[in-house]
Amino acid sequence: MSLPELVQREMGEEDPVAQVHLGGDDELFITPTRTLIYRGEGLLSDESVEEYPHDAERIEVSESRRKAKLTLDYGLDGEQTFAIPRKKLDGVLHPVIAGVLSAAGITDAGETVERTFRFSDLTLVVTSARVVKHIGGAVWDDEFEEFPYDDVTDLTFEEGSVATSVVLSVNGRQERFKAPAEEARAVRALLTDTLTAYYDVDGLEAFRALSADAEGEDEEGQAEVDFGDGPDPLSAEPAEVDDPQNATRDDPLEESPAGDDAGTGSTVEELSGNGGASTGTTAGANAGGAAAAATEPPEEDAFEGSGFEVAEPTDDAAEELAALRAEVESQGERLDHQAELIEQLIQELRRGR
Repeated sequence: MSLPELVQREMGEEDPVAQVHLGGDDELFITPTRTLIYRGEGLLSDESVEEYPHDAERIEVSESRRKAKLTLDYGLDGEQTFAIPRKKLDGVLHPVIAGVLSAAGITDAGETVERTFRFSDLTLVVTSARVVKHIGGAVWDDEFEEFPYDDVTDLTFEEGSVATSVVLSVNGRQERFKAPAEEARAVRALLTDTLTAYYDVDGLEAFRALSADAEGEDEEGQAEVDFGDGPDPLSAEPAEVDDPQNATRDDPLEESPAGDDAGTGSTVEELSGNGGASTGTTAGANAGGAAAAATEPPEEDAFEGSGFEVAEPTDDAAEELAALRAEVESQGERLDHQAELIEQLIQELRRGR
């Protein structure tokens, strides 16, 4: 990894663990403790290096049409924000989050942050030893949840047409979150690979068998514990409890007279007879209505006989439309390039370059 001389001086004894090309001469470097952004020579001044420590309490992301901004919140020490091309956001956000998680002590030494997923308000960070989940407007803050693989006993997936539900069984409870259909395959493959690699098994079935064996050993250990005889009942004897004379409530069914039962039965029969006749009448009416609907002729075309005809597109119109679309796209690209130059000039003026 080749480093500009200015970046080497800023890093000191640290070594970069990741590098992301931002366009032109600009580069982003990740070290264990900070993020460094190298800006090459611009329109007004020389190269520079910006530094963003990883001891942040919160990470926020905002996106526009061409740019994305990452804001690192340091609590009482304020905030720092840097802008990058929007198409580079995923490549930048992943190593920045990895550095912040490491600085916060959430991930251990030697633990690899495999990938970061963002699904609307859900951020999912998959490492080689755990899953970190955060829900909210920010990408990450201290309201996160983590599920170490040491506590995971099962992993299943419930597929749907729009999203797939990922179900993690952790310490006897289920943790659920949804992944969009277009990202579900990647989430499923990554979680399966990292979990089975952590337990050194060939697949999820082997992992489930391993978890079942571990649970069986725990149950045997609990069964061997003897707490002795339990305390005797306070005063009641079993015979007294079972004695019907000690009951406090009578069965209301025993007091119902026989005449009431007979009257109820005849009423049910009458209702059943009436209901059957009504059902038959309704079914006949529905059948007649369906037959009448089937014999009705289809509606005529609303334009038939009116003198109007639907115009068909011609080849010349299609060609003109294609040429116009190409011209609009070309002008849009030129405008975007000019806007980027103007924005770069404004940023350099603000930095005093």
